[in-house]
Amino acid sequence: MLTLEKAHKVIAAAEAKAKEIGQPMNIAVVDAGTNLKAFTRMDGAWLGSIDIAINKAFTAKAFDISTKALGENSQPGDQFFGINTSNHNRVMIFAGGMPLKVEGKIVGAVGISGGSGVQDQMVAEAAAAVCQ
Repeated sequence: MLTLEKAHKVIAAAEAKAKEIGQPMNIAVVDAGTNLKAFTRMDGAWLGSIDIAINKAFTAKAFDISTKALGENSQPGDQFFGINTSNHNRVMIFAGGMPLKVEGKIVGAVGISGGSGVQDQMVAEAAAAVCQ
């Protein structure tokens, strides 16, 4: 189970990495049912990225895959092409969403938005590492 305490640790790790790279982020954590467990918008993070962060977390847990990997497999001709139009267009297919694993079991996900894809992914990986 993903506790609120663990969700706060995930957010703290994401904030620390975002500060380290100098990019304010929106950070969302969802539980195993894709319900929003915790969220923070760092000072200066883009307003337009709030929903993107939440939806990246949703996507990573709904499909138990990173949004980066899903995006790599959803290009024209690939197995998941068009998946981003499913779930009321809520599926995100660019980097920044990562499943959260505790003892090898996926218990939720984190979604990061506010920078480039590389920055979002870097922060998501730092956040997800807290659970492993």
